[in-house]
Amino acid sequence: MNQKNLIEYKRKYDTVRHHAWAGSVLLAVLVAFRGFLEITDINLDDRIIVIIGIVLIIYILVSVFFTYKYRSGLSAEQKSVEIHINSKNAEKEKIAAEVEKERLKAEKKRAKAEAKKIKKTDKK
Repeated sequence: MNQKNLIEYKRKYDTVRHHAWAGSVLLAVLVAFRGFLEITDINLDDRIIVIIGIVLIIYILVSVFFTYKYRSGLSAEQKSVEIHINSKNAEKEKIAAEVEKERLKAEKKRAKAEAKKIKKTDKK
């Protein structure tokens, strides 16, 4: 199996794994909902709950089947991207960013002080 198919299988595996997980959570919510209905003595036809439960179980089983079908995609290697940063340039850029940040802070502070002065003069 070529690399492209393995990567596609990995993507499909992740999708169906998510669906299997979501289906099991929905089934748990359905069971909890049924429990709350029994505690509160609300009468709801049990056939509705059973039909929804059967649909969810089939949904989960289909998703689990596809996870096994696409599990070969787990062996697909992801291409790693290596980033080499020249430490001198990185330090210079970091210092420049800090200086710019401090300059913006000072500018904001000046603008705030000017706004305060204008506000005071308008009150008089």
